[in-house]
Amino acid sequence: MTTPHERGPVNLAAIAALLGVIVAGVWVWKRLPLDTQTYVIDQALPLAAGGLAVGLIILAVTRTVRRRVLRRRERDRLIASFQQETEPSKKLDLSFALIEGNAYQTEGLAPIIPELKALWDSTLRQALGDERHRIRGMAASHLGLLQDTSVVPLLLKALEDDHPYVRSCAALGLGRLRAVEARERLSQVAKDDGDQSVRGRAREALDRMRERE
Repeated sequence: MTTPHERGPVNLAAIAALLGVIVAGVWVWKRLPLDTQTYVIDQALPLAAGGLAVGLIILAVTRTVRRRVLRRRERDRLIASFQQETEPSKKLDLSFALIEGNAYQTEGLAPIIPELKALWDSTLRQALGDERHRIRGMAASHLGLLQDTSVVPLLLKALEDDHPYVRSCAALGLGRLRAVEARERLSQVAKDDGDQSVRGRAREALDRMRERE
């Protein structure tokens, strides 16, 4: 590992080299004929700037495309692993990894959405106990991403969970669904829940519903 002491001389050398390039450039510029200077200012510099702008745009587009390709490959790999996995806890972990790696979107997940719904539904119903609050909460919030209003009753029930994290995630899920039928219950939670994070999530969900109107 390079230490600060080792980096010091390198940094000084880089600064000295940069100053040398600047001084040399100024020296060369002053010795150029006036018509050459005018040509550089009027034509060469704009062309160079335009070329640089085009190059940066191409680089940005290339990076964006590359990120999408890599994300799609990783998504396809996780989908294959999810479909092949038979151990319930590992399958659940893969489902969470899929959603997180897919930027919390369902794009490209259509073949497995019914299986995701069934898995998260059963997790929210059966992963009981305070020590399992995290997976219950994640299941609740992810159910909202599926845009399937049939899960609204389950999420409303999750708003009564003993753990505030689960209640908060249930409110998040309802907000993602923009489930207007849950508005009255969320309004109550936003006022009366004893946990600040739960009240905040309920208010956010209500705001999302207003945006839909």
